[in-house]
Amino acid sequence: MKRQKALRRVVCFGALMIAAGSLFAQTDPGPRPGSAAAGSFYPTLNSNEQYFFNQAISRFMEADSVSGTIPGEDGKGLGPTFNGTGCAMCHAQPAIGGTSPGLASPQNPVPNPQVALATLDNASNTVPSFITAHGPVREARFIRNPNGSADGGVHGLYTITGRSDAPGCVLAQPNFAQALAYHNVIFRIPTPTFGLGLVEATPDSTLRANLAANQSVKSQFGIGGALNTSGNDGTVTRFGWKAQNKSLAIFSGEAYNVEQGVSNEVFPNERSAVPGCVFNGTPEDASNMENGESTSPNYQTTVGTIAEMSSDMVDFAAFARLSAPPMPAPQTSSTQNGAQIFSKIGCALCHSPTLTTGTSRFTGMSNVAYHPYSDFALHHMGSGLADDVSQGTAGPDQFRTAPLWGLGQRLFFMHDGRDANLLDAIEDHADCGGNGQHRNRDQFYRSKSSRDCGSESNGVISNFNRLSRSQQQDLLNFLRSL
Repeated sequence: MKRQKALRRVVCFGALMIAAGSLFAQTDPGPRPGSAAAGSFYPTLNSNEQYFFNQAISRFMEADSVSGTIPGEDGKGLGPTFNGTGCAMCHAQPAIGGTSPGLASPQNPVPNPQVALATLDNASNTVPSFITAHGPVREARFIRNPNGSADGGVHGLYTITGRSDAPGCVLAQPNFAQALAYHNVIFRIPTPTFGLGLVEATPDSTLRANLAANQSVKSQFGIGGALNTSGNDGTVTRFGWKAQNKSLAIFSGEAYNVEQGVSNEVFPNERSAVPGCVFNGTPEDASNMENGESTSPNYQTTVGTIAEMSSDMVDFAAFARLSAPPMPAPQTSSTQNGAQIFSKIGCALCHSPTLTTGTSRFTGMSNVAYHPYSDFALHHMGSGLADDVSQGTAGPDQFRTAPLWGLGQRLFFMHDGRDANLLDAIEDHADCGGNGQHRNRDQFYRSKSSRDCGSESNGVISNFNRLSRSQQQDLLNFLRSL
């Protein structure tokens, strides 16, 4: 009897300790509630620049149909393959210009719009298994072509087959089920566009000097890094998940072409232009020549005319270029401590807190210190994150350091949206060298060509895992304050 009572006491004590441990375990605070801390124009812009921004955002919010003949879908050029009908469909959280929307949003909880998009306007698509109502907006890239050569390009989720404005088009969707079975598909989610004019205005020399700083400390952590560069002039490229795009114009033109299927002045060729599925002349998006003679003594009117004359692609780039960066939440003692820990354990060696712009043509954007929490450089992330896709000088397991500004209001993390929990996203930076918490799930993401223990983040994540739970919580609170 005494032995049974003692055993019960031990069991109860153990349960109490487990409960206490759970009570004080570190947790992701989740996406920050309240109004969106982003989405407007840069605050120092003059009235003409603000006007241009407002004209540009209206284009960014426009939805496209095949020939611009469907009410509410006034833009022209959709398809033959596409992932969305408008920029704002995918760049929506926490405001227009952000990243993937979702049901967990405190600002605007909506299901993944790509689900309903499959049959919009009588289209006859099937929703791929990796697109779900609760999941992120995604694009799909195939790693290899059927002959084994490198692919890496975007394969549109849907086609215009069956749509009421695409009579006679017969174009099958890619065989995503087969691609998944052969581990031949990888994903990307939308990157936020807030504050990118500051990034574009940052001189190459600043990025190079920032990357070269603290080399002795970086080497102790196993951190290297390299800037992606243009094969034409050797200058730094900085936009996209692998920093593959040189400018916001190229970034916008590529996205318009591969995400919506709209040919434009930067990417003028129609994709998947099979007979019977091409309904417009190319480029489908071009400067408006009809307003070329327009003049006005009122400069604001002239600015409005210029915005109307501009192609969609030019306005998309202007929207990103003139937008303000996300605003962080007010600091607390916890987030202040978390910021110190962020630097102490090595996170800031890649996620550079501060960079400075050069001379900009836009009002108030010259020589500005801003806080992207990125070095915009490529780093080897090892087998756990490798996607086996090369872009520019970025190899199969290299990714641009994702800017962390605005992180507090994002719903999905990593380049493919695999995580909705910030703690999981931190652990997924390491492919080994942690304390065993890394889950190594979603095995089809793993690269066969990358060496084991190849992530430059392994040392930093080991430091994170050695923190006390309260310190980890402060760091999580800090990240959600950005």
